[in-house]
Amino acid sequence: MIEHPNALDPLSGFPYSNVVVSGDLVATASQVPFDENNLIVGPDFADQAHQVFANLRQCLRIAGCDFADVIKVGGYLVHPGLIDEYNAIYRQYFSPPYPARTTIACQLVVPGMLLQVEAFARRPVPE
Repeated sequence: MIEHPNALDPLSGFPYSNVVVSGDLVATASQVPFDENNLIVGPDFADQAHQVFANLRQCLRIAGCDFADVIKVGGYLVHPGLIDEYNAIYRQYFSPPYPARTTIACQLVVPGMLLQVEAFARRPVPE
């Protein structure tokens, strides 16, 4: 297991790892819109989404990957009406051929949190 260098203190009591590597498979926990101070970046969906993807990128890089290596994405939105904005922001981080994806509208654990995103990736084969 690889621990994210900025473990999310508000959720540290939960039994999970931020990043797990098994062979060439990388799995991340759902990344949330917390900044370096473990606070939600604000109430704006775009700000939260960009923070989530920045945190996700950091987890992937720790495991030797980037967005191009992602094979599956799970997105959790607090409201289905956010899907168009989510898709627009998602396209800034992923390009065709897109990873397989699931997007679910649901209640999230932390009040004020509008989304969280997890990913599975394959580590690149060294040349």
